[in-house]
Amino acid sequence: MTTGTTAGTTAGTTAGATRYAALLRGVNVGGSRKVPMAALRTLLEGLGHGGVGTYLQSGNAVFSSDHGDEESLAEELSGALAEHFGFTVDVLVRDHAYLRAVLDACPFPAAELEAKQLHATYFSVPVGPERFESIDQQAFLPEEFRLGDRVLYLYAPDGLGRSKLAASLSAPRLTKGLIATTRNWNTVVKLVELTSG
Repeated sequence: MTTGTTAGTTAGTTAGATRYAALLRGVNVGGSRKVPMAALRTLLEGLGHGGVGTYLQSGNAVFSSDHGDEESLAEELSGALAEHFGFTVDVLVRDHAYLRAVLDACPFPAAELEAKQLHATYFSVPVGPERFESIDQQAFLPEEFRLGDRVLYLYAPDGLGRSKLAASLSAPRLTKGLIATTRNWNTVVKLVELTSG
C-alpha cells in the first residue's frame, strides 16, 4: 500500500500488537548516511514486525510489535541498521499513546501556525529545565521553547533553518548524553495518524 509519501504493508500484524514509530536521527541529510526507506521497511519486517510503513525520507517508520519495549526495540533496530549499512544510527522508538500525548500537550497554538514554525525534539530520556537554564529565552524572542515529557517544543516563526534558538538548544554541552531528534509539526501529526491503526 502506498499513499502519498507513505509506504507500507499490513503483513504480519497481530491482534493486540502495539503500534510504534521509529525515529532515526541524522540520516539522509546532505548526501551522507543514506538509509533508503525501502531498506528500512525490509529491516523492520525482518525483525518480525508487522504493519510496517515509512513516512518521507528523513527516517520515520511505523510498525506493530507484540514483544519488547521502546528501548529494546530501538536497540534492536539500531543494531540491524549498523549491521546492514556499516554505520551507527541513533534510534528512538515511541508508542502511539506517547505520540498522541505529545500532540495533545503542545503548549503552542499548533492549529494557527505553519508546520515549519513548530517543531518537536524527542529525547531519549526525561529532561528537566536545569539542562537549559543557561539559555536566556528573552534574548531569542519571538522564538520560544517549552519542555514536556521527553520532548522539547520549539516555536520558530522563521523556520528551523534560520532559528538561532534551535542552534543554541542543540549545542553539544546541552545535549550530552542524549539522543535527540527533531520533527516538524506535520510529521508529529502524521506519526500519530500512522500509529493509530
